[in-house]
Amino acid sequence: MDSEAQYKILVSKGKVLIHTCQGESSRLPYPNEISIQPEMPIDGRFTFGHPVDAEAISMDEESLVETTSSQKWVDLRASASLLPSSHYSAAAKASELIFWDSTTRYCPVCGAEMTRHTEISKRCTKCEREIWPTLSPAIIVLVRRGEKALLVHGRTFSKPLYALVAGFVETGESLEECVRREVKEETSLEIGNISYFGSQSWPFPSQLMIGFTADYVSGEIRFADGELTSGGFFSRDDLPQIPGPPSIARQMIDAWLEGNLS
Repeated sequence: MDSEAQYKILVSKGKVLIHTCQGESSRLPYPNEISIQPEMPIDGRFTFGHPVDAEAISMDEESLVETTSSQKWVDLRASASLLPSSHYSAAAKASELIFWDSTTRYCPVCGAEMTRHTEISKRCTKCEREIWPTLSPAIIVLVRRGEKALLVHGRTFSKPLYALVAGFVETGESLEECVRREVKEETSLEIGNISYFGSQSWPFPSQLMIGFTADYVSGEIRFADGELTSGGFFSRDDLPQIPGPPSIARQMIDAWLEGNLS
């Protein structure tokens, strides 16, 4: 499919190569715009037709013969604000596939080497067990208390921003049970009226974020499990620094700010 791929996605250490020219919108590069040193090893290679026809390659930045002034390496998350949405989605998909490929080299059952079986599966060379890329589902919730929303700062945040309560779904629980548990564990609050908002692929590295809204019921904020360091209920005219696009957290906060949450 290399000759048929409309775009080529190059991924390197959390970055993606984009094509940008003055007066033009940024995009993924075409195959004929990329020159790779023939002796340089390719770590991983995938082809797919959705959301765009593309070939994805994992490599070191130094593998390019040259990077022209019209091409630059950009952090995958930052590329969301530069690329068309379909191009960013393709780059995110490529990043997830390459991560899965690099972290799934041996069979989880017998320990033998895994080899590619299809574009999205591997098969064990010994016991023939077939595996596919895995996703880690996580909830994220915007809790309302009257005209205010709960915003929190996480212990691992690298910036002084405030976001929404979030956490991974545990084995044996529903999404709604996870929402209640995470809010209770992280803030000691009781919530109700849980409603689905939407979902988002989050390729950092392989998550599916599932958004909910909920209403405050009772309790005082206490950060019991150490995941959060501060937070509170904020009004629309007194917001701290909040996440930027393309995060679903920002989509949910914007919907709340605009009065578009049911």
